[in-house]
Amino acid sequence: MNRKGNGIMIHDFKEAMGSYPTGVTVVTTKTEEGNPVGMTVNSFTSVSIEPLLVSWSIDKRSGSLEFFMDANRFAVNILAADQADICWTFASRDETDRFGKTEWTDTEYDLPVIDGAFAQFECRKVQQIEAGDHYILIGEVQKITKKDKEPLLYYKREIGPIEDIAKKLKDS
Repeated sequence: MNRKGNGIMIHDFKEAMGSYPTGVTVVTTKTEEGNPVGMTVNSFTSVSIEPLLVSWSIDKRSGSLEFFMDANRFAVNILAADQADICWTFASRDETDRFGKTEWTDTEYDLPVIDGAFAQFECRKVQQIEAGDHYILIGEVQKITKKDKEPLLYYKREIGPIEDIAKKLKDS
């Protein structure tokens, strides 16, 4: 069924997916000129243990699409519970100076990573798959950094720490 022919199904799909708690990530890379690029993503998931593969998806209409399609590497930054402001910065349609508003570091793989993130996965892109109105990018994990923190979660169009999400689940 297509988007125009079944708006009710799309609404239900969005409601169901939004009611499924996920982590919040900012995926980053660099342009050919070396400028950092990033966007908030909640479609991040593990794919394989051998080899270590992860995936995430990007909308074909994204202003950052060409940079991620051209890049050979990307980093997935799982945001910490205290990084909601970073989530909103990288989710904004205003893509100007996102990294100027965020503390970040260049890695040995020349990837920009968000300082203070719960975890960071530095990846070599191994595949990109066209899937409907998105592309799925698959990366082989080259390095993992994890902090002793709580992750930021997304649930019912809101973000927050585990305790806040658990309270929402209990109260709903």
